Amino acid sequence: MDRRAEFGKWKAQCLTKADLSRKGSVDEAVAELVQLLNGREQFFTTSSCAGRILLLDGCISGFEIQKQNCCWLLVTHRPCVKDDMMAALKKASGDAVLKFEPLVLHVQCQQLQDAQILHSVAIDSGFRNSGITVGKRGKIILAVRSTHGLEVPLSHKGKLMVTEEYIDFLLKIANQKMEENKKRIERFYNCLQHALERETITNSHSKEKINEKNNSYSRKKKRNREKAHGECINKENGIELENDDDPGIGVAIFPEDY
Repeated sequence: MDRRAEFGKWKAQCLTKADLSRKGSVDEAVAELVQLLNGREQFFTTSSCAGRILLLDGCISGFEIQKQNCCWLLVTHRPCVKDDMMAALKKASGDAVLKFEPLVLHVQCQQLQDAQILHSVAIDSGFRNSGITVGKRGKIILAVRSTHGLEVPLSHKGKLMVTEEYIDFLLKIANQKMEENKKRIERFYNCLQHALERETITNSHSKEKINEKNNSYSRKKKRNREKAHGECINKENGIELENDDDPGIGVAIFPEDY
């Protein structure tokens, strides 16, 4: 199976399988972006999250929070209000942590140059933690990530460790980051559209040049064949005239009154 056919098989399998995320569907804020990518032959998305504010309740291991061992007390992909956060905090029994996570998008690409185009667009759009990985089977994955996240512990063993005023302050920062994240997604979408349009035009011009070159070569080859054929005929005619000894074959044209 060639590279293109294998990639098409991977894409079909990925896009037809069930969405196993908590939400079970693509986030509204990235739906157009995901549709744009999946509509192109050389891309398909393997996972996505538009960005979210969440409150986790669980154990902190060093400086890392293990999500699989946590209880998700609150999750929103929109700006969060203090009342919702305070209501969620009342349910905490362990170490509650407020987090803002920006866009995360994973895209499998057909060729490395396709991934490089996306990577350049992502960096220019503000997602400066983006990167490309190549797997053992040749799978090329672009991860679109940013660095403007937020992670702050709020309680320990169920006891609130900060004031409501500080929580209100943190939510303003988180909501600002959410708004900035939204702008970067829009910028990424617009820049990607332009990049793909440029690529299409470039590829079209390249094909036209190749076709023009091939046509020019075909015309030149045809002219050479015709020239060679003509020379061959002239040569044969010359030989026939030289070998013709029959005087009765000659033809002369005279005026009627000659």
